[in-house]
Amino acid sequence: MTQNIRLAACALLFGTWAAAASAQGDTKRGEYLAKAGGCLGCHTEDKKDATPFAGGRALKTPFGTFFGPNITPHPQAGLGKWAEADFVRAMRHGRRPDGANYFPAFPYPSFTKIDDRDLRDLWAYLRTLAPSTRASQPHDLGFPFGWRFLVTVWKWFFFTPGPYVPAPGISDIVNRGAYLVQALGHCGECHTPRNFLGGPKRGRFLAGGKGPEGKDVPNLTPAGLKKWRDSDFQDFLVSGITADGDVPAEAMGEVIRNTTSQLTPQDLAALIAYLRSLPPLPD
Repeated sequence: MTQNIRLAACALLFGTWAAAASAQGDTKRGEYLAKAGGCLGCHTEDKKDATPFAGGRALKTPFGTFFGPNITPHPQAGLGKWAEADFVRAMRHGRRPDGANYFPAFPYPSFTKIDDRDLRDLWAYLRTLAPSTRASQPHDLGFPFGWRFLVTVWKWFFFTPGPYVPAPGISDIVNRGAYLVQALGHCGECHTPRNFLGGPKRGRFLAGGKGPEGKDVPNLTPAGLKKWRDSDFQDFLVSGITADGDVPAEAMGEVIRNTTSQLTPQDLAALIAYLRSLPPLPD
């Protein structure tokens, strides 16, 4: 009897410890998720020796120039005063701690699909970054695109909040690939053409066209990938070199360097399996 009580007590203590650890988030997983989400590229200034995640990266669009903010845990310049709930609200609903809208240049229409556990782990990792005093740079937007309340109307048409729900009737591998592409990797933000309001053309999901900075981006549906073998495509996403020795444009080269080359072989295979499952759309 005494032995059973001891075992039960140990199990209870271990369960309590595991629950507390889970509530705090797994920083190691969070680091991987930050790579899968491409956080470094948008939140690091494009210059030599720039402080990682300290903001300043410019994104030129037809509406003006957006600048990635400082997401280090500095209490004034970064997210140091944020609670985890503030982070979840930003990622899930596209809202600042004061309730104002974020502009959808911050890809929360994709990040809203990240599940709760991954958001917790990602937040835990961001809290471990070295704080930077670099102040976030104000966006430089044309009239009237700087009015945040107008984003509410944009959201009515183009934003559906909520985590990714696995699709029935497809394999776990394809569902994992869909989650990587649609949520963490937010591939559709660049590879899906947009209308004059900046909303994605859903019928052309991942079919390529003009990217955020007006540059051509490729078609990722099976119509655009038909000349690629899976092994060649996976090698390209790791090395940045095609089977015939070519290299991608600078923007995609950075995505490969910071993101796809950091994915596990299993996640890369899942990503490719999902892209192969899409309906082929012509260029």
